Amino acid sequence: MFRRTFWFTAGAAAGVWATTKVNRKIRALTPESLAAQAANKAIDAGHRLKDFALDVRDGMAQREAELGEVLGLNGRTDPELPTQRRIAVIGEAGQPGNDKQIKYIENTTYTYNRNEDH
Repeated sequence: MFRRTFWFTAGAAAGVWATTKVNRKIRALTPESLAAQAANKAIDAGHRLKDFALDVRDGMAQREAELGEVLGLNGRTDPELPTQRRIAVIGEAGQPGNDKQIKYIENTTYTYNRNEDH
């Protein structure tokens, strides 16, 4: 008698477990759920792509700085030579009484380029 009760209870528990598992799978395969999963994966892919682009940009800036040091582009210029245009713009904008805003800052990691920010 106890053996029959045990197997009856085990069968009922297995049936409840299987029914629950099947219902979860059915809910996961509804169009709304599939659309939500696709949207989440697209957002995650976008975040990974953005992180990759930022890593590439940092690497480019680092390499550019290294090349600038090796080629002597970041060093002081000869006083007899004219100043670089970028530095001259900063100098003009920084003058007292001049209302121009500074557009470029020396030794920045990134340059402003509208085409880079998609």
